[in-house]
Amino acid sequence: MKVTVWNEFIQEKTDPPVAAVYPEGIHTVISEFLKSDGFDVDTAVLEEKDHGLSEQILEQTDVLIWWGHKAHGDVDEKIVDKIQSRILNGMGLIVLHSAHFSKIFKRMMGTTCALGSWREDGKRERVWVIDPTHPISNGIDKYFDIPKTEMYGERFDVPAPDELVFISSFEEGEVFRSGCCYKRGLGKIFYFRPGHETYPIFFQPEVQQVIKNAIKWVAL
Repeated sequence: MKVTVWNEFIQEKTDPPVAAVYPEGIHTVISEFLKSDGFDVDTAVLEEKDHGLSEQILEQTDVLIWWGHKAHGDVDEKIVDKIQSRILNGMGLIVLHSAHFSKIFKRMMGTTCALGSWREDGKRERVWVIDPTHPISNGIDKYFDIPKTEMYGERFDVPAPDELVFISSFEEGEVFRSGCCYKRGLGKIFYFRPGHETYPIFFQPEVQQVIKNAIKWVAL
């Protein structure tokens, strides 16, 4: 199984608070914990030719993990077309946190994918397991806490998930569908909310476990 981790890789080079947490890039942290568990992983970033996603690379990719935040509009529509085609023909897609607003996720959902509310407050998120029988929740307890995060609140403008694995609750009372599964053509898509760029969320064992589980699910 070949996994490609895609990242804009902009804020880590231009924003000191982000660089302090992810000096080598969010994609590097994700690829390293996946490689340590035996996954075959490559990375790609926005500034590369074809954003690092040539036809050959996409054809060899079984699962594409997508991180985006500041430069959604800079992704070439021709590359989005190719990614969409690969998903419809069986490639899995995992969309992380602020990549809810990426071109490819909006394309596959057919909606704005906008948030009802958001707040940069550094407070706790509790991620609740809604479906303990789902493969993506394997090894996760009834819930896990992320000590500091950015709040996302409903209504999340996406289609009703085919399967809902997690919801999140926040200290001010908001809730959010934070683990959404979709099937599009022959491909599977998983949206996972946790992962803000100024907090070490991708170092958290539970978050890493969910991503590993999601790779296996979307690849089937």
